[in-house]
Amino acid sequence: MLEPVHQYPRPQHPFFLTTEQDECSATLLMRAWTSAWCCRTQAVGTCMAIGQVESKPTKSDGCHPAFDLSSSCVLVSTIRSHGGGGMGPAVAERRTLVLVNLAAIMERADEALLPAVYHEVGAALHASPTGLGSLTLFRSIVQSACYPLAAYLATRHDRTHVIALGAFLWAAATFLVALSNTFLQVAISRALNGVGLALVTPAIQSLVADSTDDSTRGTAFGWLQLTGNFGSIIGGFFSLLLASTTFMGIAGWRVAFHVVGMISVVVGVLIRLFAVDPHFSDDARSTNELVPRKSAWEEVKFMLDEAKAVMRIPSFQIIVAQGVTGSFPWSALSFAPMWLELIGFSHKGTGILMSMFIVASSLGGLLGGKMGDFLAKRFPDTGRIILSQISSGSAIPLAALLMLVLPDDPSMGLAHGIVLFIMGLSISWNAPATNNPIFAEIVPEKSRTSIYALDRSFESVLSSFAPPVVGILAEHVYGYKPVSYGPNESSSVETDRENAASLAKALYTAIAFPMSLCCFIYSFLYCTYPRDRERARMDSLIASELQQIEMDNVGEVLPESSGIQVSEMALNGKQRSEIDIVYGDDDFEIDDNDERTLLSHKVEISN
Repeated sequence: MLEPVHQYPRPQHPFFLTTEQDECSATLLMRAWTSAWCCRTQAVGTCMAIGQVESKPTKSDGCHPAFDLSSSCVLVSTIRSHGGGGMGPAVAERRTLVLVNLAAIMERADEALLPAVYHEVGAALHASPTGLGSLTLFRSIVQSACYPLAAYLATRHDRTHVIALGAFLWAAATFLVALSNTFLQVAISRALNGVGLALVTPAIQSLVADSTDDSTRGTAFGWLQLTGNFGSIIGGFFSLLLASTTFMGIAGWRVAFHVVGMISVVVGVLIRLFAVDPHFSDDARSTNELVPRKSAWEEVKFMLDEAKAVMRIPSFQIIVAQGVTGSFPWSALSFAPMWLELIGFSHKGTGILMSMFIVASSLGGLLGGKMGDFLAKRFPDTGRIILSQISSGSAIPLAALLMLVLPDDPSMGLAHGIVLFIMGLSISWNAPATNNPIFAEIVPEKSRTSIYALDRSFESVLSSFAPPVVGILAEHVYGYKPVSYGPNESSSVETDRENAASLAKALYTAIAFPMSLCCFIYSFLYCTYPRDRERARMDSLIASELQQIEMDNVGEVLPESSGIQVSEMALNGKQRSEIDIVYGDDDFEIDDNDERTLLSHKVEISN
C-alpha cells in the first residue's frame, strides 16, 4: 500500500548574504533549526546533546549567541502547524491513503460495470453499439462539466469530505441504473453518475501528490493506478459473472449494480468518519482561524484566476493535448468485452481475459511509475518523456496483433490472453510515469487539485466520444449488422463472427491513430518541461522573499510580546497564499521573525 513520505523541511542556502550581520543571522538560524529539528523528530539523545552545548552560560561572541534548548523549541509549535507532529499525523495520513485508495477501487468498479454488460443491456433495452456508446458519452460529458466544481470544493473544503460526498452521489446514481427499464432512464442515471465520479478523482490525485515528493511521486501514482484497476477487475468480472443469471426474477446485471452501489455507500461512510485531510487537520484548523475567510465571490474569482494561470503553462497544454488522444483508445476499449463475446468466448472466459488485461495494466502502471522515477533521476529533463513515447508507441503493433492478426476463434484463448497481458503491461505507463508527476512539479501545491481537475475535464470531454465513434465506425464503415433482440430471435454464430471482425477493425482504428498522435505530441515536452519546472522553482524562491517582506511588515505593526503569533500567522499565510507560491516542504524557510521570536524568548528566560 502507498507509504506516506515525510520530508522534513530544510533551510535553503543563503546565497544572497552580503554583510557580516547577515552571516551571523544565518549561523544563528541554522543552529536554531538543528535544535528544532531534533525536537520535532523527537531525537532525544541529540536534543539533549545540543541542549547541553547551547545552554552553557557563555558570553555571546556576536555571531554565536548562547541559547538553550527550550528557546530553540519555541519554533516547534509553529513548525508543527505546518503539517508535522510525530506519529499521530503519520498514522492518520497512512490511514487516509488506504481509504483513498479504497475509494479509487470503488470508483473504477462503478465505471467498469456498464461496459462489461453492454451485451445484456443492449438486449434488455434493444440498443445498438452506437446507443450503448452514447451512454458512456452522456456520463463523461456531465463528469467533465462538473470538474470545475470538484476543483472548487476540493481546494476550499476538506478533500476527504468531498470524496465521501462523491461516493454517496455515484452510489445513488448506480441504484437508479439498476432500477431503470428504458434507454432514456439509463442515460439520465448514467449522466447523474458522472457528478459523483467527477468530485472524487481530483481530490484523490491531489491528496496522493501532497503525500509524496519528486523522487517517489511516480511510484505513488503507480500504486494508485494499480489499486484503481483492481476496482475495474472487481466491477467488470463480477458483473460478467452475474450477467447471465437471475436472482428472484431480477436480471444479474441489475444485481451487480445494486451490490456496487451498497459497497460504495459503506466506503463513503468510512472515509467521512476516519480519513483526514492534512490541510484541515486539528493543527491546521487552529492556525486557519487566525486568517479571515474570503467571500464567496472572492473565492470564485481566485479559482478562475488560478485556472487561467494553470492553462497558460505550456507543458500543461501539451499534456492535455496528448491526454485527449491518449485517453481515446482507453475509452474505445470499453467495447472489448462485447468484442470477445461476439468472437465466441463465454461470460467466464471474457471475464478472465479482461481481468488479465486489467491486472497487466495495474502492474504496468506500477512498473511505469518506478521506471519514471529512476529515469527522472538519471535524465531529469527527458527520462519521463522518453518512457511515455515508448509506451504509447507500443500500443500500435500490439493492438494490430490482437485485433487483426489473431483469428476470431474462442479456441485461441491462450494467445488472446498473452497478447492482452503484454499489451496491458506496456501501454499503461503514461499517467503514473509522466503526466501526474509533471503536473505536480510545474504548479504550486495549492494548485494541484485545480490542475488535475482541469486535465480530467479537458481529456474526458473529448475522449468520451470514443465509444460512439467506435459504434459508428463498426456500423457504417466496417459492416456491423445490428441484431434484433426479440424473444424468438437469435443471432447465428456466423453473424456474430462477422460483427466481431467489424468491431475489431473499428477498435483498431480508434487505437492506432490516436496513439500515434499521442506519441508525437509528447515530443514538444522536451522543450517546455525543463523551462516550466525551473520557472516554478524560481517562483518558489521569489515567493519566499515576498513572504519575508510581508512578515517584516506584520512584525512592525504587532507588539514584540506577540512574536509567536506573528510567526504562526506568517506560516499560515504561506499555506493560504496564491498560485505563485510553492508550498512544498523544501521551500519552507526560517526568516527574521523566527529569529526575533527566538531571541525574545531567550531574553525573557534570562531575566
